[in-house]
Amino acid sequence: MTTPQPTLNRDILRLAVPALGSLVAEPLFLIVDSALVGHLGVVPLAGLGIAAAVLQTIVGLMVFLAYATTPAVARRFGAGDPTKAVSVGIDGIWLALGLGAVLALVGYLATPFLVGLFGATPDVAEQAVIYLGISMWGLPAMLIVFAATGLLRGMQDTVTPLWIAGFGFAANALLNWLFIYGFGWGIAGSAFGTVVAQWGMVAAYVVVIGRLARRHSASVRPQREGVRGSARSGGWLFLRTVSLRVALLATVVVATGLGTDELAGWQVAFTIFSTAAFALDALAIAAQALIGKGLGAGDQPFVRRVLGRTVAWGAWFGVIVGAVIALLSGLIGLVFTGDAAIAALVQPALLVLAVAQPVCGIVFVLDGVLIGAGDAKYLAIVGILNLVPFVPALVLVAVLHPTGAAGLAWLAVTFFGVYMLARLATLGWRVRGAAWMTAGA
Repeated sequence: MTTPQPTLNRDILRLAVPALGSLVAEPLFLIVDSALVGHLGVVPLAGLGIAAAVLQTIVGLMVFLAYATTPAVARRFGAGDPTKAVSVGIDGIWLALGLGAVLALVGYLATPFLVGLFGATPDVAEQAVIYLGISMWGLPAMLIVFAATGLLRGMQDTVTPLWIAGFGFAANALLNWLFIYGFGWGIAGSAFGTVVAQWGMVAAYVVVIGRLARRHSASVRPQREGVRGSARSGGWLFLRTVSLRVALLATVVVATGLGTDELAGWQVAFTIFSTAAFALDALAIAAQALIGKGLGAGDQPFVRRVLGRTVAWGAWFGVIVGAVIALLSGLIGLVFTGDAAIAALVQPALLVLAVAQPVCGIVFVLDGVLIGAGDAKYLAIVGILNLVPFVPALVLVAVLHPTGAAGLAWLAVTFFGVYMLARLATLGWRVRGAAWMTAGA
């Protein structure tokens, strides 16, 4: 039976809007930490900056736990087997717990070394070690939240993760204030408050998923094959994420070589890009859940409709956001820095970003579609292939060393143009065929 288009649109919105809320809640943790620690002084804030860079890198690489769990659960759910769907999701949570425990221990022991890599002054390094050492014990909680969120998304529920994220954000703010200023623990209080809030979110997920398991008579014990399957799929998605991180870090390295002003300008442009990506990620999450469910049910016509509709939404959203960025391109630099020279420097790069937004919108959605289809191996392979045209273009910018607004604009063309177009080509080529649409649980 054909699903009416308005119903499909409502399904996309039903999943995407709450997902956007929970995605926005995640960076708010760091914003709250930064605001509260900032009032302790410049040295603690600088220490937080180093610790946050390490944590964000680790957590960013582990996001595959959510992306691997969502399609695995959605397939079983779509196939009419909610019991197996919940069991597979719980296996993903056990994998997250194991990985998190190992990373927490290794990370805690390696904290002084990791901080030392940044070459900070002794007083800043001391603050970074304090914050990072305590925060490492929250890593298992963060990874469990990833996997648990993926389970619920696979069950077509993005509202519950929004509520839990909101609870975690509020608890984080209150506990940080209490521990930093009420108990006088300084930067250690910020780290400890965040860790407690993260484990509180885990407790909330344990209650929710425990009820879900009882309702569907699903086992809460780890199943060897299920954990192994999650690790196998997650491994490919991990490699995909590594290629993305390589592209981002390489761009920052080249921006640093162009000059301090250019690096500051790139940070402004990339912040705008990342902000727009939140909404696109929410759309991609909706695509993951619906594609996985449709393939599990063996309904390939429905999957094609989801593909077409979400790609159209991504493109149109890109047009709208691109127009807004273009209109505000002369003011964005002033808002971020208050410096008219930096604002003029970054404006051409922002215009490049504005033109590229429709491409970015389609790329994010197609990425979500193929993740939802469980096409992780392909994503890992083309993640490396996408670097083939990008790296030489980036090296060319570094060698020619253009500076000022022109240099920053060429850097933007390289990342938002060459790299994103390479991703569009490899992802678009894949969805034109049918090899990715493997039906069944």
